[in-house]
Amino acid sequence: MVSQEQRRRQLAREKFLRQQQRRTAARRKARMRNAVIASVLGVVLVGSAGLYASGAFKDDGDDKANANAEVTPSATSKAPDPCGKPAAGEVKTATWKKEPAMTIDKSAKYTMRLDTTCGTIDIDLKASAAPRTVNSFHFLAGKGYFDHTKCHRLTDQSIYVLQCGDPQGTGAGGPGYTIPDENLKDKSLEGGVYPAGTVAMANQYNAQTQQGRDTGGSQFFLVYQDSQLPPDYTPFGTVSEAGMKVLKKIASAGAQAPDPQTGNTAPNATVVIDKATVTKS
Repeated sequence: MVSQEQRRRQLAREKFLRQQQRRTAARRKARMRNAVIASVLGVVLVGSAGLYASGAFKDDGDDKANANAEVTPSATSKAPDPCGKPAAGEVKTATWKKEPAMTIDKSAKYTMRLDTTCGTIDIDLKASAAPRTVNSFHFLAGKGYFDHTKCHRLTDQSIYVLQCGDPQGTGAGGPGYTIPDENLKDKSLEGGVYPAGTVAMANQYNAQTQQGRDTGGSQFFLVYQDSQLPPDYTPFGTVSEAGMKVLKKIASAGAQAPDPQTGNTAPNATVVIDKATVTKS
């Protein structure tokens, strides 16, 4: 027969085991949540086979105030499409086995212009700080690689970016070659924030496994509101003040529910790059 004291001890052990199980489950749930966050960043920031992010905004106070103005689109909102119809033309499907040879002048100023269905987005490129990235964009834009491509992802929770540069429009496309990470110690990234106006590379880096460095391809993202991100994504450009207005117009239209196949949250706005050009100033 079990004594009262033995029963008390048994109940105490069972209570302790339940507490341990709850703690273990909580830790597992936290790990899964962190893994999900990391995987979302991975998908959102995908480079040649899949990731993303940054740059610096102008030092002009008014520009910075405009860039940091809050935009809060809903992931399921169905705002009217603020953009026009895409220009006639087809997406290029060419790929290359090797990174293009260096042809830009690292000491010169370069600008990338994205003529989109939603308006023109001008970007000052950081040729001296991210020369191989800028050189790659100079090459790809010259080949018409970005022309008629959709910006396939808009994120509006925790990180606030528009992702473009994939001819497939799935988050898995790329030019066939990869480029190294650059400029990850850019002063604009202080405090683990990619500030509004930053243009950065997507990539396949996984912070948990520390695998996937130097996997940039053609995908890039434009930050329309300050975003908490680790400095793992090459910042290579800064959006102009007028370009930020276009970005905010796109963001204000919201994003669609995640695609069941790709996980992408496509923008409600029809964002197509009709023409991309990189020019030396």
